[in-house]
Amino acid sequence: MVVAASTCRTETVFDYSWMNVVVAYWNRYPNPSSTHVLTEDTIQREVRDGKLFSRRLLSKTNPVPKWGARFYNNVPVKIVEDSVLDPVKKTFTTFTRNLGMTKIMKVDEIVVYSEQKDGSTVAVRRAYISSQVFGFSRAIRAFGIERFKANGNKASNGFNYVLRRMFPDSLVGGGHHQHAVTTTSSAGELPVTTTTVSTSTGNHNNPGTLKSAAKVGYEFFKSHASKIAQLFSVKN
Repeated sequence: MVVAASTCRTETVFDYSWMNVVVAYWNRYPNPSSTHVLTEDTIQREVRDGKLFSRRLLSKTNPVPKWGARFYNNVPVKIVEDSVLDPVKKTFTTFTRNLGMTKIMKVDEIVVYSEQKDGSTVAVRRAYISSQVFGFSRAIRAFGIERFKANGNKASNGFNYVLRRMFPDSLVGGGHHQHAVTTTSSAGELPVTTTTVSTSTGNHNNPGTLKSAAKVGYEFFKSHASKIAQLFSVKN
């Protein structure tokens, strides 16, 4: 069976240190932009080779368009989140995937938070969205891409809300705007849309320089999805 898929990449700069971002990450819920996140529970956490490995279970819900009601009844969906924190390299990587409704729409997402030279933190999000619904796959994947971008913006706004509350006097990197660049593509196609979003993280008006978005290939995710899941999974 051929499973059609689309990929999406976004890049966001937070004007806070990597350490502050990591600390805030574990405290980012609830916030005004995360009403769709219902629950979060830490299932397992351990230190291996100097790295912190965590596995969490989240419950989320999102409204669907009318045409999607025939496939999805807007019930909460469970999300598994595996993460690896490397304090030496100063990278924090999360890998999430939905447990339910996978035949309708499966979303694998990888986010890497890393330190920049100016002291700020960049978060690169990559998503692989697939659907097995014959005749509706393209529409479902397009809906998934738009939902991914919308939720990404909400997540960034909510994260900045938490960062401002936890570290009100800790802006770094000149306090520039938050930048997000989105590139989407489908299997066997060139990138079809490019969207730029800019949201202020403080009282600064310099837009800064947007980083160019690199194309995330469908074949990469297709051949590495299972390996990535194993890499970030916590040992039983």
